[in-house]
Amino acid sequence: MKGKTQSILKIDRKGLLLALLVMVFSPLMWAAPIDDFVASRGINPSQTAVLITDLNTGETLVSYHPDASLTPASIMKSVTIAGLLSQSSADRKYLTDVILTGPNMNGVIGGDILVKGSGDPSLNSQYVNGTDIIKEIVQALKDKKVNRVQGKIQIDESIWTGPAVCPTWGKGDLSQAYGTGQHGLNFEDNSAGRSSVANPASVFKSRLQRALSAEGIVLENGNVEGGEQSLLLSHESVPMDDIMRSCMMRSDNQYAEAMLRTLSVIQGEPGSTESGALINTKLWEKKRAPMTGVHIEDGSGLSRQNRVTARFMTHVLKSMWRDPYYVSFFPLAGQEGTLRKFLKDTPLDSYIAMKTGSMNGIQCYAGYKLNDNYEPTHSVVVIMNQLVDRAAAKKSLEDMLLKIFKQ
Repeated sequence: MKGKTQSILKIDRKGLLLALLVMVFSPLMWAAPIDDFVASRGINPSQTAVLITDLNTGETLVSYHPDASLTPASIMKSVTIAGLLSQSSADRKYLTDVILTGPNMNGVIGGDILVKGSGDPSLNSQYVNGTDIIKEIVQALKDKKVNRVQGKIQIDESIWTGPAVCPTWGKGDLSQAYGTGQHGLNFEDNSAGRSSVANPASVFKSRLQRALSAEGIVLENGNVEGGEQSLLLSHESVPMDDIMRSCMMRSDNQYAEAMLRTLSVIQGEPGSTESGALINTKLWEKKRAPMTGVHIEDGSGLSRQNRVTARFMTHVLKSMWRDPYYVSFFPLAGQEGTLRKFLKDTPLDSYIAMKTGSMNGIQCYAGYKLNDNYEPTHSVVVIMNQLVDRAAAKKSLEDMLLKIFKQ
């Protein structure tokens, strides 16, 4: 009997020891998801930052290197759009004026057709449901019974200043459609297939001249002094929120760069990338964002000179989370845009909305955890630089988010 009692006591002691271990280490169980994530074979821990915050309580769920200064890639677009949206209405439109620089004498225009570029990135874009400016011009001339234009098609692109592309973009990107420049008159996404178009104004002129000819309107291309100017039409873009949403869903660099310059112009400053970056920096300083380790170089994130911290990105997200327009711009996990495969068919499918950013060796995310009403409950920022294995890193991030937000 004595031996049996001692055996039972040994078992009880083992059970008690196990229970004590669970009690002692249970506070660390919440840290396990982030520990597992940074230990992934795809992650470079020293070049990774994570910050997940409850928007209602301010509680920090996960914090890992929140002040590390890292390259953001395309999550920079969420900063650009937040800045512009905070200074401009969502229904703002770009207006591209078309002016006749001479009188209409019995169907003959004694001057040029002058198109004043507004920097509209969506002019005849394939990605938004806008109207065709070429058709509008031709129809407006027909309505005025015009059959001949003595002058030329002239383009005023002075709305923007400085170089068309950010000086710190990689040379290898400039020939690609995603690396196309930003012009006072953008046209058809400034691209042809996967290639950048260096002079979209020349493409516009060619398209318009062919359209005029097809309708029997002769463009003489003469040197005409002209005279009194008259507005033929003012082409309206789609509302700004449509442009912003398209930019975020598709991660469009050309759209983002136009919006950075627009931010500068509406502040009364030059329409250049340099000026826009400075204006956006000052804007977030005024909003008391933590700017240590932050450098804004462009609007799209294509420059590797951009630097952000997870703490800064969280501040941006927190400042905008009550704006329904802004939140709606972020692709839904498993459903939309650059996030359509992420977390698909998991409990977080459609409950995470984030902007992605990817470059060689870089994968970033910034956005929100949503509730059943698609309202943000948490901000989520994950910045990964010097990746070892992108696919493994994405899978580890999915696992971490599923553990953290498990009901």
